[in-house]
Amino acid sequence: MEADKPLSLISGVGGKHGFSEEHADLIRQHFQTVCYSDLLINPHLYAPKIQAVFIWKSNPVIQRCLLQSLPSLKVIATEGVGFDRLDLRYIANMGVKVTNARGVASDATADLAMALLLASARRIVQGHQTAAGGPEPTAAGPHRLACDVTGSTLGIIGMGDVGYKVARRSTGFEMNVLYHNRTQRSSEDEEAVGAGYCGNMDDLLRNSDYVVLAVNLSPGATALIGRRELSLMKPSAILVNVSSGLVVDLDALVQALQSGTIHSAALDVTHPDPLPRSHPLRSLPNVIATPHLGFNTASTVRRMVQRMVHDALAVLADPGRPGSSPVQV
Repeated sequence: MEADKPLSLISGVGGKHGFSEEHADLIRQHFQTVCYSDLLINPHLYAPKIQAVFIWKSNPVIQRCLLQSLPSLKVIATEGVGFDRLDLRYIANMGVKVTNARGVASDATADLAMALLLASARRIVQGHQTAAGGPEPTAAGPHRLACDVTGSTLGIIGMGDVGYKVARRSTGFEMNVLYHNRTQRSSEDEEAVGAGYCGNMDDLLRNSDYVVLAVNLSPGATALIGRRELSLMKPSAILVNVSSGLVVDLDALVQALQSGTIHSAALDVTHPDPLPRSHPLRSLPNVIATPHLGFNTASTVRRMVQRMVHDALAVLADPGRPGSSPVQV
């Protein structure tokens, strides 16, 4: 019966930050739902009964005042991999668990990384614009001709699920793979994709034709790529970012692209997000930017919501699992 289902808080249905009706229905199969706007209107009715929060597109924003108003809260389920927007220590002290959809979006994100790499290298967007009636490319200049992909060197920074899947896809283009990671992958993993480990990220930057950023955001990864790192890259190199906008110093990137320090960039994430209309990256001819499309496929989004629901139900069924941490990463 509907009344027996636990109550959950969602950002909303529809709109920029809400679940689609289809995906909200996946949650409603197992939970009653209340939208954040309705909670604000009638907190006394809903707040005491909410046991789960489903975060979608970073909403609702989990602030301490919200947590303090939800005395029955047991679990926060988020669609993302990172927890940079959550105060994990404070949440843990409240006895609330946090789950994420780790691994669900890895294939889709790796696909997009390769799509961005190919689109930037082969000037696909510019070609489409010309074919659609735009101006013909100029006869001279550093961006007139496309770049080769087959046989080139791919550097991957962050060799987790996404990074490794990018490496696997690159084998179809006979690319030489270098990678930098906090820990080295097993020799079996390396041999499977022909990857060489660079303990020093600078070596990877100097030797790569393409650099793909696939790191999880952490304090140590903020502004990981700045002016110094960009200066180490080849003038012909292309930077691809599918991790987090905070990983790249955008001011330094703009300068590197304008000065020819690197060839071009393809970005699925930026900080700020979205970019202001006046931001210079929007008008640079050697930049491709997409609006955070990494996991944005029909099947991936559906599986992410299903995982969120599954994990939230598991926590509610056994909130005090022996040996488990109050925060499940």
